[in-house]
Amino acid sequence: MQTIDNFNFAGKKAIVRVDFNVPLNKETGAVSDDTRIRGALPTIKKILADGGAVILMSHMGRPKQNPDPKFSLKQILSTVEERLGQKIQFAEDCANADAQAAALKAGEVLLLENLRFYEEEEGKPRGEFASDEAKKEAKKALKEKQKEFAQKLASYADVYVNDAFGTAHRAHASTAVIADYFSDENKMFGFLINSELKAMDKVLTDAKAPFTAIMGGAKVSDKIMIIENLLDRVQNLIIGGGMTYTFIKAQGGKIGNSLCEDDKLELALGILEKAKIKGVNVYIPTDAVNADKFAADANTCISKTNETPDGWMGLDIADETIAKFSEVIANSKTVLWNGPMGVFEMDKFAKGTSAVAHAVAKATANGAFTLIGGGDSVAAINKNKLADKVSYVSTGGGAMLEYMEGKVLPGIAAIRGK
Repeated sequence: MQTIDNFNFAGKKAIVRVDFNVPLNKETGAVSDDTRIRGALPTIKKILADGGAVILMSHMGRPKQNPDPKFSLKQILSTVEERLGQKIQFAEDCANADAQAAALKAGEVLLLENLRFYEEEEGKPRGEFASDEAKKEAKKALKEKQKEFAQKLASYADVYVNDAFGTAHRAHASTAVIADYFSDENKMFGFLINSELKAMDKVLTDAKAPFTAIMGGAKVSDKIMIIENLLDRVQNLIIGGGMTYTFIKAQGGKIGNSLCEDDKLELALGILEKAKIKGVNVYIPTDAVNADKFAADANTCISKTNETPDGWMGLDIADETIAKFSEVIANSKTVLWNGPMGVFEMDKFAKGTSAVAHAVAKATANGAFTLIGGGDSVAAINKNKLADKVSYVSTGGGAMLEYMEGKVLPGIAAIRGK
């Protein structure tokens, strides 16, 4: 497999799939978080430093038409220029940028308009269909057009570089199909994807014990695959967030109005049984901060998680649980964190998630390898200004989850193989 470190881009044009699907300020239209843009800079700079030219391609949002000004990448052009430190050309139509790509000189950068303006990018037909059969036929026809779209993008360059880990779990034209039009010597991962894979492989195949997985969030169903895959690897499993109460109710606890997946109670008991068989310690919150409504101005009370008062719902972990979780994390040599401990967006219910963030940072300082992934966990680390205090913060929420579940990601397999 070709690597970006060993490749000389001199005199070559590289088309680079980046993830510039960044949040914009609703009032000003300015980029409100440039993390993904900054993440792509090392790859772009390497190509330019070698004497190559760069064609950047990305999606933004979920546009339903072509064009859609709300999702135009033109909005982020000035931010990318500022971060890169040079002017960037812009192609108004990603599928008709032949002339601009051909004229691109060494050291120059061209940003293509939003790939998803074309339904060929995702391979999903838009619009209404008279029947399921009609939709099926449209999807089949679109698959052929997707190949043509990918081939067109490939024609702009000599080399393909995928550096968008956040979309690597999608079999889209720009993330997987395009790789078919480049030889093995002329397709590779960028620095960002390489670092993502290195961090995740370290956790999956080379984790030092004790290995603690912290799984938070609302639903057991969202995390069941990753939990089951990790049960063979971890010594400790910490459960938090809304899914706490599915486990509590499954064991006969009283949960008031707390979030619960009633159809997943047996699943929760199954996880606990598997963990017991494998010798994994499972830590479920024992006390919680409850609210009388789901709102920032709600009244609160503290109770045991299995004694939640009627009419109340658990929205954060409380002090007893914080102390226990912090102790387990402090004694860990490897930590994977995915999902918050409560509704941390509301200050009243942010204490538990913040405490876990600080515990993970402290464990890192004591020599543990710590990997943070998933939008909410990353947001919590950033909110507490601890991103530089942990080992690695993943840029790919869904992609990271699927990789950790043991699934083959199309964007990775297209270059690395199965």
